[in-house]
Amino acid sequence: MRLPVSTWPDIEAWLKKSKTIVIPIGSFEQHGPNGFIGTDALCPEIIANHAESLAPDDLLIGPTFNVGCAQHHLGFPGTITLRPSTMIAAIADWTESLVRHGFERIFWFNGHGGNISTIEAAFAEIHARRSYDPRGADNRPDLALKRRDWWDYREVMTLCNQLYPAGHGSHATASEVSVTYWAYPDRERQHTKMSPKIAPNGTISDAVRYRRDFPDGRIGSDPTQSNAADGGKIVETAAKCLLEDIARFGA
Repeated sequence: MRLPVSTWPDIEAWLKKSKTIVIPIGSFEQHGPNGFIGTDALCPEIIANHAESLAPDDLLIGPTFNVGCAQHHLGFPGTITLRPSTMIAAIADWTESLVRHGFERIFWFNGHGGNISTIEAAFAEIHARRSYDPRGADNRPDLALKRRDWWDYREVMTLCNQLYPAGHGSHATASEVSVTYWAYPDRERQHTKMSPKIAPNGTISDAVRYRRDFPDGRIGSDPTQSNAADGGKIVETAAKCLLEDIARFGA
């Protein structure tokens, strides 16, 4: 079931059988010459929605939190970012809204490495608020928060390494671009030329240095390898892993 296309009675009925919800969370940033700006939000959303299609009665997918921490990409047109403090506040507000309705287990399915520290800081802030709350905090239901990066499943990373033994990279990767091509095949860009073929690696800090050091946006990757067929394999594998993960988390 998907929250954006559900009614409030649907969610009230869901809460009678489950207190778990999955929130895809990502970023809105450049992904090289042939990757979509929304890639990091699209990937967890695509995988989560596919998992829901495989087991619609076992999964509730919330709206995608699609703008994250991406200040270092601001040298490229189209990037939109939040400050870490803004993102922490927004995650806390989303969580408190869901908790008010009765959700107790909130699974944040992440698509952007740059979000990790901020998501974890948001979890710490949320738990701290609950600990300091003088209004009968000890009598409230438990709240479990979890972050999982979609590429972090062993089966997914093994597959990605098999598909792209060279030039997988760390940003604008061949795998994430393939996932988006599977979902949006009419937008696939197979013949974009890139030089060098495999982008350089390096460290990142601010937007000016990023654009200087990685002028086309890629880091260590060759996403000319990306294709919809590979994306389908990755999505299928990741969706099955997500379903297993949620079954353990929601138990």
